[in-house]
Amino acid sequence: MARNQDNKMSREEAGRMGGEATAKNHDREFYEEIGQKGGDATSRTHDREFYQEIGQKGGEARDHSNTRSDDSDDNDDGKMSREEAGRKGGEARARQRRPRLKQPLK
Repeated sequence: MARNQDNKMSREEAGRMGGEATAKNHDREFYEEIGQKGGDATSRTHDREFYQEIGQKGGEARDHSNTRSDDSDDNDDGKMSREEAGRKGGEARARQRRPRLKQPLK
């Protein structure tokens, strides 16, 4: 149990306990609904470049976390790199969200 110097519950512990209690009280549909709401809110406040950037960062992070025996970045197996897949995924998501945006994209 993580306690601070005053022997009180730390923020970390309180957050963990709150998360566990929430998980016990709610089902999968609850988390899907709040995730959808968050995604909708994000799409209203962010543009295509935002989705491209996070898609690229996600692809780079996955690529760097993949331990390869040869440590090379060439991908000569005919498959798309994770970085490229992330970028394309971000672009596709931005295209899906475009009709919902009130302002035109740059």
